[in-house]
Amino acid sequence: MSRHDWHDAAACASVDPEVFFPERGLPVRPALQVCMGCPVRRQCAEHAIPNETHGVWGGLSEKERKALRRTARAELDAA
Repeated sequence: MSRHDWHDAAACASVDPEVFFPERGLPVRPALQVCMGCPVRRQCAEHAIPNETHGVWGGLSEKERKALRRTARAELDAA
């Protein structure tokens, strides 16, 4: 499935994008609830971990993706 294909199948395609980019201090739970039922959550997360620094993508917050990138870098450095 290409990027365009999975994006069109995403549960968020019919949701206001602002839900996924809450202002600092506002909850991300509404976005996470949409992501939990998304059929392309994995593809979204795989795209977002290396590419997206803002918002909720693939059921992961900015902080969660940053931590995953840091862990991946540490594992590569140790190899």
